[in-house]
This record gives sequence, C-alpha cells and structure tokens, in this order.
Amino acid sequence: MPSPKQMEKLARAAEQCPKPPEAIAGPGEPMPDELWDAVLRDPRAAGRPPLPIQQCRLSEIPRHVLRVECLRCFRTIEMQKADAVRYYGPHAVWKDVGQRLLDQTCAHRTGRLEEDGCWPNWSA
Repeated sequence: MPSPKQMEKLARAAEQCPKPPEAIAGPGEPMPDELWDAVLRDPRAAGRPPLPIQQCRLSEIPRHVLRVECLRCFRTIEMQKADAVRYYGPHAVWKDVGQRLLDQTCAHRTGRLEEDGCWPNWSA
C-alpha cells in the first residue's frame, strides 16, 4: 500500500496527464479544433511512408546485419552494416551495394546484358 505522500504524488501526476478525447468531448460530440490541430501537427501524421530498405543510404538503415537474396540462384549474402559503411561509405545506397555484392559472385552468366546476373530480393 502506498504511503500518503506517494498517493498525493500519484494524484498530482494523474491530474497533469492529457485527457482522452472522450473526456474532452462527450461520446456523441465532435472533437474540439485544438485536439485536431495537435493530431495533425504530429510528425507521424505527415502521410509519407518510410522509404523501402533498398532505397535507403547505409547510414539510415537501423539494422546491424544487411541481407540480400538472389531470386534466380537463391543465394543469400549477409554483410554487417559497419563493414558495408567502411567499404562503400555511409552515403552509399543499399540497392547499389547489394547489387554489386551479388554481381561479384554471380553464377548465372548468359552473355546477354538483359538476362545476365542475379535478381535481388530485398525483403530477406
């Protein structure tokens, strides 16, 4: 059981918490404009989805291990992000780095430029 001092502290903290929309406006009433302004000012409401991983620079990728798979020969290449940054630089795009890694060890050489090389799969 909390002490009286702790109870008072919890009560003060509960008073300072933002109220849910139902407490500001009743269940059948529309929400006030201030609440809508706060919701729309939130950066998550920008409506812009995050970039796919293949379009990100190496410095923007949160993963520690980068993985790309070939859809043609089913090879998977893994590389630590620190090594990729060291070899290709922090501003290199993962799509270019992954394609270069696959092409260096490609087993499917047909001689035709359109069909030659690996087909990367970035979802791996």
